[in-house]
Amino acid sequence: MKKIYLSILAVLFLVFSSCSDFLNEKPNGILDDDDISGLDQIEKNVISAYSMLGNDHYDTPFNLWPYGNVRSDDAYKGGRDESDIQAFHFYETSSNIVPTFGEPDALFYNCYIAISRINNAIRVLNSVSENEFEMKNRRLGECRFLRGHFYFLLKTMFKNVPYIDEAVPTDAYGTISNVELTNDESWAKIAADFEFAYKNLPDVQPEIGRANKYAAAAYLAKVYLYKAYRQDEKHNVTSIDTDDLDQVLIYTAAVIGSSYDLAPDFAHNFLPGKNIYENGIEALFSIQFSKDDGTSKGRLNFSDALNVPLNTSGACDFQKPSQNLVNAFKTKNGLPDFNSYNLADYDASTDNADPRLYHTVAMVGYPYKYDLGNIFETGHNRNPGVYGYYSSLKENVKVGDESSVLIDPFRANTKNRIIIRYADVLLMRAEALIELNREGEALPLINEVRMRAKNSIALIPYATNIDMALYANDATWTNSYARTALRWERRLEFAMEGSRFFDLVRWGIADSVLNAYYENEKSKRPYYEGAHFDKNKEEYVPIPQQQINFSKNVYKQNYNY
Repeated sequence: MKKIYLSILAVLFLVFSSCSDFLNEKPNGILDDDDISGLDQIEKNVISAYSMLGNDHYDTPFNLWPYGNVRSDDAYKGGRDESDIQAFHFYETSSNIVPTFGEPDALFYNCYIAISRINNAIRVLNSVSENEFEMKNRRLGECRFLRGHFYFLLKTMFKNVPYIDEAVPTDAYGTISNVELTNDESWAKIAADFEFAYKNLPDVQPEIGRANKYAAAAYLAKVYLYKAYRQDEKHNVTSIDTDDLDQVLIYTAAVIGSSYDLAPDFAHNFLPGKNIYENGIEALFSIQFSKDDGTSKGRLNFSDALNVPLNTSGACDFQKPSQNLVNAFKTKNGLPDFNSYNLADYDASTDNADPRLYHTVAMVGYPYKYDLGNIFETGHNRNPGVYGYYSSLKENVKVGDESSVLIDPFRANTKNRIIIRYADVLLMRAEALIELNREGEALPLINEVRMRAKNSIALIPYATNIDMALYANDATWTNSYARTALRWERRLEFAMEGSRFFDLVRWGIADSVLNAYYENEKSKRPYYEGAHFDKNKEEYVPIPQQQINFSKNVYKQNYNY
């Protein structure tokens, strides 16, 4: 992780100067108001805010893979064994979760460092007029988009977090209660940031990587979708708000009417290539990574540095697709086998599959990341006796790719990471329609996503068991069936992208899904023996005790911890 250490250098010659002269000297490495204020500092402050998107670490990743994937039924932790980053093992098994773990504390802290930078940038922007700086509202829109993004991460992780905006001095962050706002009110604050961004950002930005109007619309729809599932203090879903669902429809419609679309091939979203695949037609907002940019290692994707298998140097083999996830890709007459998919484990010689399986999961005997010269082997798995024989593909690149960089003993890459993509817009809209009892309107949206998946076979000629069909517009498409199909589609489309657990919590089914998963998996993975998800508690990560101490107990612990 890139850490910035600020120090005050000794200025020895001042020993012979007067005391008053010494006190008038500005220490090195200290930023005062003049350094972050004024017209010439505005763009630097905004760029500093953007830079926080990549200021994470492999054990405090902003893509939340330990909490969105490993904590769900989609992935095993991986690594050397259960004790390798043991906190992630406890989250995987819903056991021994305590508020003193260092990893979520660091994540909480880093998100508020980002928010602090963003608030600083907003304060500086608010200090000038549009006549002085004509890009004022555009840059404010970008900053509020970024602030909404980091609060979304915090909200889905911890639920009860202090909402701190530019009006709060940095030294007062610990005085704002994390339960001052209700759950609905804090979601509304996040929505307000994205709404401001939507109203003030252009359709197209001249510089790649800056948020635009449609990225804000998509994220705003996502916030309203989460907000719609009203929860009580015990995290029970008590109702689904139709007004919020209507907002989802408004903002997804804005994106669907834009120049964004599904990429022609599902694989294109997960391939490197700055001028080919990255920042493509489906990527509404992406974190930009680079190398050879004047820094020691480059601006690399540290979030996924642990998730490289052993078929290359510098690999730790974390985040391993679960057998349950692989089984979920099986098809029967081209459609998911909702009821019996997990009765027997996937076998390519007898089972048909959704093509997205081959874009998501590295399987023994098949090319790794489409490279016919590099077949994924049993020995490429670090500890198959504990974590099995599958590895994750989406976040990785082929062996020897120019985007890959060894950061001994790990390996990272410069491939952009998409934060929100067009397929999510289609499925969010479909979900809202289904919950509004308009499932007939949701059908073509789900089928649009499935049709793209069905056609995504150009890079996987070795996948000879593909069988993919669309859902029929007939009497079988009931509201209940449509809901099941939508939730299944989200799992397959976004598998290993960090959202599965948060979907389960939003729907209010995390306990039933995960406890059934643990019961089935313990025969394959003995470490699941005794695993149990505690409803009304483990839907969220506990507020880090370190942060409660920092606030002198102003912050309150989440329910049941």
